[in-house]
Amino acid sequence: MTQHHSLITMLHQLLKEMDVVQSQGAGYYTCAPFAKRFNKLMLKAQVLFPDTGDLMDTFESLKEEDPKDPADKSKVLLEIRIEVGQLIALLESTQQKEPKV
Repeated sequence: MTQHHSLITMLHQLLKEMDVVQSQGAGYYTCAPFAKRFNKLMLKAQVLFPDTGDLMDTFESLKEEDPKDPADKSKVLLEIRIEVGQLIALLESTQQKEPKV
């Protein structure tokens, strides 16, 4: 299993965990742990692109904030979802195909 594959799996799991927490109700969840985790995974992904940072330069660290207003929480989670989805797409598009056995 490559680091690419591991990061993709972890990002997909992050999305699942966001779904679970968000389903519990807008007033009860926090956004900060998801942004913090995305930031860590993004830094790991940057290591995979040392020479050509062009596409990785389109990502930036997310604010690790926890707004009180449920509508603002939804906006933060949407931003995290978009960034996670884009990072997954980049990693999948650049992943080397493993030989079939």
